[in-house]
Amino acid sequence: MAVMHHGAMTARPDRPLDPDLIEHLDELLAATGRIARRHFHGELQDLVAEDKGGDRGYDPVTEADRDIEALLRAGISSMAPGDRVVGEENGESGPSDASRTWYLDPIDGTKAFMTGMAGWGTLVGVVENGRAVAGWMDQPVLGETFSAVHGRATVRRRSDGPEAFDLHASGCDELSEAIMYTTHPSMFGDQGGLRRRYDDLASRVRLQRFGGDCYAYCMLAAGRVDLVVESDLNPYDIVALIPIVEAAGGVITGPDGRQPLGGGTVVAAATPALAEQAWGVLGADPR
Repeated sequence: MAVMHHGAMTARPDRPLDPDLIEHLDELLAATGRIARRHFHGELQDLVAEDKGGDRGYDPVTEADRDIEALLRAGISSMAPGDRVVGEENGESGPSDASRTWYLDPIDGTKAFMTGMAGWGTLVGVVENGRAVAGWMDQPVLGETFSAVHGRATVRRRSDGPEAFDLHASGCDELSEAIMYTTHPSMFGDQGGLRRRYDDLASRVRLQRFGGDCYAYCMLAAGRVDLVVESDLNPYDIVALIPIVEAAGGVITGPDGRQPLGGGTVVAAATPALAEQAWGVLGADPR
């Protein structure tokens, strides 16, 4: 069972992000949103998806992924030249010893994106001195931007104008009452102890749904989902979502009870009690 390290759940940076930097990032996300919408509403064959998965299975990357990451990387590197940037498509840039690192996933949920489903988003996360301290999830088709900056989790909806609304997790603390999301059970492998324990966990919740990718974590922060359980994640898949869940009052950990900065197996829950129950069934990741 994972032990919750509550001190690691305080999503407050050692040095506040500069307001000009935050404003510039909002402008960048507006620009990347236009790119994403153009590709999303186009023809599937025009996405020019390539398979980068190899032996690991189908893992598509599109022109939208590459264009969005390039724009984000250039913009962040320009406004914060001393920071490190890590992206899904083009790896690392900037000083390797930087105290602050930005993690980019231009289209988290490329398979959903390709098939016309809205459960995807553009992720930007900030790690400073070993802690995830700020994050953004932009869903430009729905016109929603979820973020956590300086310990406050909010959503801005294009239909509501510039006003930001605070996010609050549901408070669910019983596994039998929980609504759980997982992008797909295959994340836990086809066989072995971890998959069996995941299936056991899924049998104990009130409602289980699949899909969602990054959007499921934001629905947890918004109080619509109580539990998100996933595996085989990369850092850029999860770093941006950690502060959003935490600042909304939720819990998100790896098997060691700490922020899952390295990805792997992750439990996000509305309350510490619910997270403890989920880890009690799921156990440590043997891989």
